[in-house]
Amino acid sequence: MSDKVLDVHERPQAGKWLVLSLQHMFAMFGATILVPTLVGLSPAIALLTSGIATLVFVLVTRFQVPAYLGSSFAFIAPIIAATNSGGIGSAMIGSLFVALVYSLVALVIWKTGYRWIMKILPPVVVGPVIMVIGLGVAPVAVQMASMIEVDGVQTYSLLHFSAALVTLLTSIICLMFFRGVISLMPVLIGIVVGYLYSWQIGIINFAPIRKADFIQIPDFLIPGVDYEFVITPTLLAIMVPIAIVTISEHIGHQLVLGRVVERDFIKNPGLNRSLLGDGLGTFISGLLGGPPKTTYGENIGVMAITKVYSVYVIIGAAVFAILFSFMGKVMAAITTIPTAVLGGVSILLFGIIASSGLRMLVDHKVDFGEQRNLVIASIILVIGVGGASIHISETFQVGGMALAAIVGVVLNLVLPGRKNETMMDETE
Repeated sequence: MSDKVLDVHERPQAGKWLVLSLQHMFAMFGATILVPTLVGLSPAIALLTSGIATLVFVLVTRFQVPAYLGSSFAFIAPIIAATNSGGIGSAMIGSLFVALVYSLVALVIWKTGYRWIMKILPPVVVGPVIMVIGLGVAPVAVQMASMIEVDGVQTYSLLHFSAALVTLLTSIICLMFFRGVISLMPVLIGIVVGYLYSWQIGIINFAPIRKADFIQIPDFLIPGVDYEFVITPTLLAIMVPIAIVTISEHIGHQLVLGRVVERDFIKNPGLNRSLLGDGLGTFISGLLGGPPKTTYGENIGVMAITKVYSVYVIIGAAVFAILFSFMGKVMAAITTIPTAVLGGVSILLFGIIASSGLRMLVDHKVDFGEQRNLVIASIILVIGVGGASIHISETFQVGGMALAAIVGVVLNLVLPGRKNETMMDETE
């Protein structure tokens, strides 16, 4: 306890509070605005809803969990698929139902305890599904990095690919050769350097910045106003099963954050409260037109380095995010980021997501000498990356990552030889 600079309920002095909160905002900034940029949503709304969702999370967890909620990478492919199926409003409706799943699971955990969910989501299921998240969108990153549209045709561009490589190299250098805060912001720094390089080679259109107002209302997407509230079986099949992955991610983050802060957040304030806070944040985000939310590892890393665990610092970061979302010039500058720059940083991010799934398997010592584990992981990977799908009717189909997650859970429950292996084993 003695090495803590500020504990969870301690408030920093005004000047330090400002700096520490800004640091947390910039730590999550790059990844939070990247997700909406990739799926066609408003970066300003993503930033606004991340701040609101974080404040809601803090309230629901009774100011006991210093976690920041940002845009979830797990929903990149599902949002694109839902948008292609029924428009961007369809993806927002899907987000609302994902949030309802969070709330239902939180309710069941409140009534029955948390151990049952640990048993149906062991590392042998969650690890490969996380790998599918990264590998499934890998072709998107490569295409963004190297292709441009000329007269309606996708064409390879070495000039744009060079911007992607500069961005990627900068991010790698920040991760590998720096310590402290710089190593926690490789995405943001990579984008900034890539943007400056793109400016020098003349592939940026600055017109949107000149046209933008200094203060500008974000582009909200309100159900019943900006799109019809239509629920289809296909939409639910695309979005809802991904909750399996993000709930697992939530549990993992709570365990890691607990080790950093030296508290057991699974028991107090309880997994039911933190999961409900996450779900409500995602629900509000969907109502306003933002992507689904998840707790951010980047901000956990900031706390691990600074030893500042104050929930008030997280609240400050959320307030700054809300304020930044109304700065029209800043948001317009984000829209001018070349696709190649985003593609360069996506190559690293999507690869890290896939590798984190592999790391989960290694950390939990999943034995692939056992045929059961080999079968589960293999089928999840091929179904997810291969894009397999089941078409029940013209209005209902489930495939890709969603189908992989469902099949993984079912196989884990029905195949013989299941051991009592959960993500909690390392703490018990």
